[in-house]
Amino acid sequence: MIRWLSGFFLMFWLAPAWGQERAWEKQWNQILAGARKEGKAVVVGSADPTVRTELPAAFKAKFGIALEYIGGRGADNFSRLVMERRAGATTVDVVMSGLSNMVDYYNEKIIIPLTPALILPEVLDPTKWKKGKLWFLDPEGKYILRLYNYVLSAGYLTINTQYIKPGDFKSIKDLLDPKWKGKFSVYDPTVSGTGEIDAARFYTDFGEDFVKRLYVDQKPGISRDKRQLADWVARGTYPVSLGVETEGAQMMKQQGLPIEVIGLPDVPGYLTAGNGLLALVDKSPHPNAARLFVNWITSREGLELLARTRKKPTTRADVDESFVLPLELPRPGVRYFDTYDWEFTITTRDKIRVRVTELIKAGS
Repeated sequence: MIRWLSGFFLMFWLAPAWGQERAWEKQWNQILAGARKEGKAVVVGSADPTVRTELPAAFKAKFGIALEYIGGRGADNFSRLVMERRAGATTVDVVMSGLSNMVDYYNEKIIIPLTPALILPEVLDPTKWKKGKLWFLDPEGKYILRLYNYVLSAGYLTINTQYIKPGDFKSIKDLLDPKWKGKFSVYDPTVSGTGEIDAARFYTDFGEDFVKRLYVDQKPGISRDKRQLADWVARGTYPVSLGVETEGAQMMKQQGLPIEVIGLPDVPGYLTAGNGLLALVDKSPHPNAARLFVNWITSREGLELLARTRKKPTTRADVDESFVLPLELPRPGVRYFDTYDWEFTITTRDKIRVRVTELIKAGS
């Protein structure tokens, strides 16, 4: 009798859990059936050729549904959706972009809450995410989901070891030494991009005087061409650079060039998500296929595939990251400057860029 009662109560307590599981599975099957009727999902994202080919192939193989991936510049993708919205003829279901463009989508009300669309248990399970939850960036915490989180090269110096020794620099402030005047290069801090973010970080952490001395008094080579910055280091034109991307520097080193990347403890780099943000488009033409895609791309399988195509670390805790450059993996306990902070993006960043531009013009 006791055994029978124990079994009865066990079934009683487990019944809600079984019912919940059946509920999400039923909903999932309905979404899958609807997506197959719709025939495809349309996603706009970066122009990366590997993403453009591998993501649609994997989605098709998994679900038997076409994925039309439209790669392009973030600003161009945004303009496309604005024009479609005004014409009342939206063709896109999902956007993947950087934060600046996502802020535009958000302000124009082109995107809708993503949270109601996410139903897979492995996506909703907080233990599967490094932050212990889904990492939304918008103030409401439901529109813009962060999929990547990696360290970019602010504070990493790329040097030509035929001219410079790694031990010559122990702090970013060493660049203010008169002996380095005119011998290092930076990405242009007056335009949107990594140079602007470098300057904003330096301005925030070290103040205006440091920024003026670095960008004006030390007369660095300034360029908006990342290939030129790398070429300057390789040739010794400017044997030190703040503007060469870490991945590009590592590739030059692998090719046998005398290149090293050195980190500085007072500027341990900054965090970014690159183009790894996800959002749902309002009034999408394929709503079920859109929901199918956002659940898949946030699952371990989908996000690991995306991560491998870009070789970037993700916000999931269960994705293999052996393919990621060690310099791009955030280290526990390090205080990084997060360039994808919402407040920094919508207010602070532009204010500092304007002031840095004024300083450079005044000193030229």
